[in-house]
Amino acid sequence: MPKTTQIMNVDWVIAWDKESGRQSYFQNADIVFRSNTIEFVGRNYGGAADETICGKGLLAMPGLVDIHSHPSTEPFYRGIREEHGVPQMYMSGLFERSLAFSPAMEDRRVGAEVAYCEMLRTGITTVADLSAIYPGWIDIAARSGLRVYLSPAYASARWHLENEWELKYRWDEASGKTRFQEALRFIDEARRHPSGRLSGILGPAQIDTCTADLLRESRVAAEERKLPFTTHCAQSVNEFAEIVKRSGKTPIQWANEIGILGPGTILGHAIFIDEHSWLHWHSREDLEILASTGTSVAHCPSPFARYGQMLENFGRYRRAGVNLGLGTDVAPHNLIEEMRLAAILGRIAAEDIRAVTTADLFHAATVGGAAALGREDLGRLAAGARADIVLVDLKHPFMMPARDPLRSLVYTAADRAVRDVYIDGKKVVENGRVLTLDHGVALEALVEAQRRMEDSVPGRDYRKRRADEIVPLSLPLMS
Repeated sequence: MPKTTQIMNVDWVIAWDKESGRQSYFQNADIVFRSNTIEFVGRNYGGAADETICGKGLLAMPGLVDIHSHPSTEPFYRGIREEHGVPQMYMSGLFERSLAFSPAMEDRRVGAEVAYCEMLRTGITTVADLSAIYPGWIDIAARSGLRVYLSPAYASARWHLENEWELKYRWDEASGKTRFQEALRFIDEARRHPSGRLSGILGPAQIDTCTADLLRESRVAAEERKLPFTTHCAQSVNEFAEIVKRSGKTPIQWANEIGILGPGTILGHAIFIDEHSWLHWHSREDLEILASTGTSVAHCPSPFARYGQMLENFGRYRRAGVNLGLGTDVAPHNLIEEMRLAAILGRIAAEDIRAVTTADLFHAATVGGAAALGREDLGRLAAGARADIVLVDLKHPFMMPARDPLRSLVYTAADRAVRDVYIDGKKVVENGRVLTLDHGVALEALVEAQRRMEDSVPGRDYRKRRADEIVPLSLPLMS
């Protein structure tokens, strides 16, 4: 028989208020879930329970929804990515790094295991995993206990560098179509997994590396299969200039023209829209296009902040009616820290503390991400929702005093106060320890895999440089 669990008399609950359509505080409340579904959120539950958990000293909140990540590669860039950028590429290190630093396919499972552990420990319960297909991907995603949307990457072209200032492309349209079909088969396999927690997103890699036909065909296939659709779009000045050169339009305007925007579409980043101060473009149409088409944006502040770039600004997108979710496009995979950074950068961009609220960011990290994935049963604590629950220790030193526990979590404690995590009603984190994967073993394996990646850099870099020539250590080595 399905088990009924009651978390009783929780000090603070972030519950979904259906009438107002927003997250709200509920004090001294019970949460009851049966199997993988929440049955009750409120006071004085009168039914029976197979297990009762004391909620004193705890904050209960919905599991966080991460709609943009690259778990199989980002952990390899720890110690590499933080200060790497190319000034002639408008400060972005994306193109040089992705070409020179590429972990072996057989090592990418290790990266994913480390990243999945980070996600679990920081309260992420649902993640969109944008990766190339590597051995064991479905298995490790299922074992993690996470709710994973697998998005196998494919494209019509690959980036190519011959110098530091010109981004070039090597086109192979036939390969792009072949890999598109492989992605469809792979997603079908993932959706059949008996865990019931795996699904897919159709994800042609970038708007500048895919033909219009491949993008359109992917969007149609996503609609037919009732899957979300995603691509990187408006993520760099280089990409903006390239799409303008090809079409005379901004990336957002061209995406709209070819028919790939709309409900169910998630654009990775959408930072460099026509009104961005770095571009000095003549139109002011992109934000209205995003809002009017119902397109979602995956906002990932950390990688761009490291380059000195930012979305201008989160509050303006939200007030325009754009649905925003958050992602972890960099290690560590910590959506709480992304909320904090997004709030700070949004206020700096707007020069207004009122521009972005903590509630705005938490909405994006929960129901905003769930809406982007087409899920009304995620990102909220309410009857009928999935039992994805995060318990936070209010007695943790960085949470006290918990006058406003969400602020204490976002601006002070972050993942350090995350105690237990449930996904589909199953405990996957207990007292801060991941129960489904071995984080320590995975980290040791990652150290060796990163060394192998660095050894391969001269054979990949267009100037045949060593890894330490491209990205020197932050401090000089004494002899």
